Amino acid sequence: MLSLAVGVFGISFGVLAGATGLGVAKTCAMSLLVFTGGSQFAAVGVIQAGGSTGTALGSALLLAARHTAYGVTLAPLLRDVPFARRLLAAHVVLDESTAMATAQPDPADAAGAFWLTGVAVFVFWNLGTLLGAVAGSSIGDPSSYGLDAAFPAGFIALVAPHLRRRPGQVAAAVGALLALALTPLTPPGVPIVVAAVAVLPAALFTSPEEPG
Repeated sequence: MLSLAVGVFGISFGVLAGATGLGVAKTCAMSLLVFTGGSQFAAVGVIQAGGSTGTALGSALLLAARHTAYGVTLAPLLRDVPFARRLLAAHVVLDESTAMATAQPDPADAAGAFWLTGVAVFVFWNLGTLLGAVAGSSIGDPSSYGLDAAFPAGFIALVAPHLRRRPGQVAAAVGALLALALTPLTPPGVPIVVAAVAVLPAALFTSPEEPG
């Protein structure tokens, strides 16, 4: 279900990117090579608003910076994996694959959840992008079909397993408060980035034997 929701949102990205004049080839290349939805939407949004390439790149990198922390969290799962496979794993380190992996108490289950989620999301995101880019304007406004709600719904599914533990509850509450407070005051995307500091107070509630 999560991968399907991501694919539906990928259609929205394909339509929006096509509307900026990127074309099918460049739009699909972005999803294949960049493969991080938040950064892709940020870059397209800046371009659509008339911003420079540098500004678009800066916005995308800012949102993608959180993946560094994801990599540190997931590193123990990939310690004994061959180098070539680790390179592939780096490409599917995502919000979704990280959330599903860290929700599993058993390391073997966590590794399986990481690979299954990462590969499935990659496939559906790129298929959705291709469909949106090719169909283009014939689809119309994505929000009229409720496509804009697909990604938030997917993130709710990601957060739910973590809310069973105190650190997850603290991170969700603090992050939500920060995002709500900053939304009317800052540019789009900034509240989400700042909300990431919610992991700091959440860490205080994590015991040494409890996974983060």
